[in-house]
Amino acid sequence: MLELVEWDREPVVADPPSLESLLGRVAVGDQQAFSELYDRTAPRVLGLVQRVLVDHAQSEEVTQEIFLEVWKSAARFEQAKGSAVSWMLTMAHRRAVDRVRASQSGHDRDERIGLRDREPDYDQVSETVEIRIEHERVKRAMAHLTAFQREAISLAYYGGFTHTEISGMLAIPLGTVKTRLRDGMIRLRDELGVTT
Repeated sequence: MLELVEWDREPVVADPPSLESLLGRVAVGDQQAFSELYDRTAPRVLGLVQRVLVDHAQSEEVTQEIFLEVWKSAARFEQAKGSAVSWMLTMAHRRAVDRVRASQSGHDRDERIGLRDREPDYDQVSETVEIRIEHERVKRAMAHLTAFQREAISLAYYGGFTHTEISGMLAIPLGTVKTRLRDGMIRLRDELGVTT
């Protein structure tokens, strides 16, 4: 018996499954469906993310995060609310915007910390001149003290000695040291025009 062969017939190629049906299969853990979904949608998702983030490396990282989220949350997709691709692109856009906000927030925080930790600029020459002028004022005011007052104040404030040490060094009673210091400071305050 002879078999008839039909040569003019086109082979039937099945249409690829819809993205919605692939998402449904992903929801039940079908890795093959996820692989196909990824292959068909990754360029669009990456393109959207890259338009928001600009940086290619960050865009790839965020795209991976999005597909991980698709894998985990495919069961939440509701076809009645929109297409699978719009659901994924909405997710991608939100994730990319969140990354921009987080990056900006981190930058702002770093800037605030940098400004807080930054030493304020000051004019060292001006500060040196002010210290020198103040030193000259004190020196002139000290010239108006008695020799005993000047000696006690010099030992206490410039030498860093305690009242008891000054008493021993000068071989005078502690009360006398305190009196000379108190009277000398009052006179200095008057000479410098310091009000209390």
